Amino acid sequence: MEETGVYEAMSTLRAVRRLRSDPLPDEVLERVLEAATWAPTGGNLQPWRAIVLRDPELKAATGRLYADCWQRYVGGHRAAIDGLGAELKASQERMLAAGDYLAEHWADSPAIVVFCFNPEAMAITDRALDRVSVVGGASVSPAVENLLLACRAEGLGCVLTTLLCEVEEELRALLGFPVPWGVAAAVPLGYPVLGGHGSISRRPVSKMFFSDSWGKAW
Repeated sequence: MEETGVYEAMSTLRAVRRLRSDPLPDEVLERVLEAATWAPTGGNLQPWRAIVLRDPELKAATGRLYADCWQRYVGGHRAAIDGLGAELKASQERMLAAGDYLAEHWADSPAIVVFCFNPEAMAITDRALDRVSVVGGASVSPAVENLLLACRAEGLGCVLTTLLCEVEEELRALLGFPVPWGVAAAVPLGYPVLGGHGSISRRPVSKMFFSDSWGKAW
């Protein structure tokens, strides 16, 4: 396999929602899981664990939960894009069609990695602020991103999903993770049905970074 450089991996890491059901070689799966363990965490505590779903019945059960969540989400999203310009609307419709495919074929994914977190082992320094807390996620999200980048390097399709967080208790009953552990993300992965990864569309550096103070152009 031709080696993928880190910059190429980051700049071509697409959300791939159409996955083949072909089994993954154990050594490939082991490599991408190991990559997740290399991610940094506060105090090096690694307050996350992940459940790798390969059992057909568990994949089907989580797939039913995911499909219900997707249907609730997608209705509002489709209504929201009605007023967009033709090009942007077409792009959003392609994304939603891929999302429909994932919801219908969730259980066909050869592996689904469910990331869990322990809030009691996190230094959540923004806990007391009057806004949504994001700091705790910094001890989980890098592990998820490492997994995604490793999938890209291995030629696997993958996509970060969070809809199952809405049904955490149902998922707890299925997968057995204890209180106080919660769900951070679920990542279906497998070989792509179509082209897989490729060029991505993101805002340029000049739109995302300021120089020394807010609003001062980089």
